[in-house]
Amino acid sequence: MSKASDKSILREIENLKQCCGAMVAERKIDLLRRLSRMDLSRPGEVFRLHEVLCFLCAYPDDERVLGLVEEMLAGFHGRRDLVRHRRALSDTGIAGTAFHFRFYWPTAQWVAQRYPGCVDIDWREMENATELEAILELLLPAYENIMIEGSDLPLKKLLGTLKGAEETDAEFLIRRFGALRAHDTVREKLYDDLDVPLRIRPSPLTPSRTRSKIATDSVCYSSQPQPHRPSDVRRAIRQFRFVVQPVCGREARKLMDLARIQMITRGRDLYAFVHADANDVRLVDAGGGLQFACFGLKPDKRLLLETLYICLILQNGVPVGYTQASSLYRSSEVNFNVFESFRGADTPRMFTATLAMMRHLFGVDTFIINTQQLGEDNEEALKTGAWWFYVRHGFRPMDPDVLRIARPELRAKRRNPGHRTSIKILKELAAGNLYLFLGRPRKVTVSTLATENIGLAISRYVASRFGADRERATRRCADEAAELAGLRAREGWSRDERRAWEQWSPLLLVMPGVDGWSNAEKRALVEIVRAKGGQRESEFVSRFDAHPRLRASLARLANSRSG
Repeated sequence: MSKASDKSILREIENLKQCCGAMVAERKIDLLRRLSRMDLSRPGEVFRLHEVLCFLCAYPDDERVLGLVEEMLAGFHGRRDLVRHRRALSDTGIAGTAFHFRFYWPTAQWVAQRYPGCVDIDWREMENATELEAILELLLPAYENIMIEGSDLPLKKLLGTLKGAEETDAEFLIRRFGALRAHDTVREKLYDDLDVPLRIRPSPLTPSRTRSKIATDSVCYSSQPQPHRPSDVRRAIRQFRFVVQPVCGREARKLMDLARIQMITRGRDLYAFVHADANDVRLVDAGGGLQFACFGLKPDKRLLLETLYICLILQNGVPVGYTQASSLYRSSEVNFNVFESFRGADTPRMFTATLAMMRHLFGVDTFIINTQQLGEDNEEALKTGAWWFYVRHGFRPMDPDVLRIARPELRAKRRNPGHRTSIKILKELAAGNLYLFLGRPRKVTVSTLATENIGLAISRYVASRFGADRERATRRCADEAAELAGLRAREGWSRDERRAWEQWSPLLLVMPGVDGWSNAEKRALVEIVRAKGGQRESEFVSRFDAHPRLRASLARLANSRSG
């Protein structure tokens, strides 16, 4: 078969992937069968075929299409053209290819444990060898220091001498960091500052996007085109209904592993996925094959104020994106990302469902898109016109300077739907957040709260009373805050609840007016702080938003110029 024919078949299946109907399904099956037998000549063509298969796995026309797609994906690592172009396809996340990344410490440890024998240091990219040599003696027993001090071996050979025969240099280094007698945050800081470049070799066991999928009870087939963005986004958000299923144990860890694989195979390493808590995992079903695997943070990794959750977005069990919500004051700052393979007609429905899910879980009525999502230091967002995507969903700026720039653009768009905003103007529009209010607009939200003033007030208070003795400050503030709140004892509290109380105590002591609260308000305050260290942090944000005096006092502290 001619190369031109190969290209035309691949182009046709790409053009048809979002089309629906019985005749379309038949044509897709014919094209896929022909492509399964082809030996594509260019690495870019192999990649394009892979992306089509991933899309059709998430959005299959019927069970025949799904069966054929899953069969082709299962054998993709063995395709002759994939093997021939393996080097050129590195870092694509395709099964049977290598990838390289500078992981944060928890992910590096997870990768080394999960994929033994497959992880190496990428010495060609190692930039901090001198820094690693300088701390190597901290990672070894004292009796080996004499060898380290007297050795003139290059670091690569030195690690080769130190490591065991059955482990790689990366595994040795990561295991020694794991054994380092130091607080977790110190260990993470030391490792992350080294910025160690790792390479994961291809094997049947190594992670890939190709095989990423969870089993589902049923499959929602794409028998008709996906609906466009609803005309009334606010009403659509309120009309969504969800089934929320807590997930625990082995199933929770499987979902966490699935989320991690999506990140590392796409060259990302997100804090909220890295520090997800297996005790706070929920599967939220939005219907139509759409689900959210929702993860809270481990209690010791939670932020002092806002509640942070991250969700892996699944369509028919296939990961298609992720979303993150930072919530407080009945508002959520939203980070929404659909993986490039799955961007298309279904994105508006997915985004509307994302907002509705946040409303359902966190009780919010205000959504914020921050400037980075809109294009500030984000070329991709500028090129794709992300600002317009959110405006079409009802979001609007509140910053007066951005509003002044936005008004003529909005008028031009109404006159001519094909109007294109220049990159220069998009950069100016990205200078302010976008907001969507389901109710009346208000000034205090999770993104407008001046947390830097709160932090400064706490630090000044602690410094003035205790100086460098922060340990004494922690103990004394915890006791004094308990007395202020009428808390007589903390027996029966978990370690995480006690830690939350210690973290919040200085804040309680600097917040204005707490001593004048009623006993009921103080008891509610205690339960709010305990919830910060509880199993589900969403309980904290619900209790916080239900306490008017706490909300008002914290906002007053944040707005205090003397803070």
